[in-house]
Amino acid sequence: MAIEKARPRIVKLDMNPMVDMAFLLVTFFMLSTSFRLEEPTEVVLPPATADVPMPETSVMTIYINRQGQIFFGIDGKFSKKALLNHIGQRYQLEFTSEQVENFALLSGFGVSVAELPKLLSDKERMRVYPMKGIPVDSLSNELSDWIVYSRVVNPAIRVAVKADKGTEYKYIRRVINTLLENKILRFNLLTEKLPSKNKQ
Repeated sequence: MAIEKARPRIVKLDMNPMVDMAFLLVTFFMLSTSFRLEEPTEVVLPPATADVPMPETSVMTIYINRQGQIFFGIDGKFSKKALLNHIGQRYQLEFTSEQVENFALLSGFGVSVAELPKLLSDKERMRVYPMKGIPVDSLSNELSDWIVYSRVVNPAIRVAVKADKGTEYKYIRRVINTLLENKILRFNLLTEKLPSKNKQ
């Protein structure tokens, strides 16, 4: 009786579905990822043990650097465009469509409203433009207008104050007073979380 030799089986693995899945995942992550924009001024946050996370969207951020200069930013491209439109009407300024697009690209800024057209006129120079801060004095408190119109554009917006740890308190108090004058009683003072000590 002849014994038939068993032939080795050839197993074929179809890789097409796995390749499709990989591309779907790459596409999903590319479309859903939001890149962190460069901040308008350098701020070294003071350390703290509190751990209250800020939301990722609908945030108005007021930056105060070590010199006491004030910078302002909100998130959302459409919110920024609508905000600039309101500010243009308030100060009777006309912004070109290119300037509006450039404003939507800014993470924040620190110039007077009169200087805005100059800042926004050249996309390449925006990054190196010398910003001296938004006026917050008693004669011209432009920060107040930015706050008011940001809330008109997005009523659910949250306020975050990001002050450098070396900033004198009088500059922070000026910003807080502006918030209080506009009936904003809840806002976040951002800090750097201290590393937790593991107790054994």
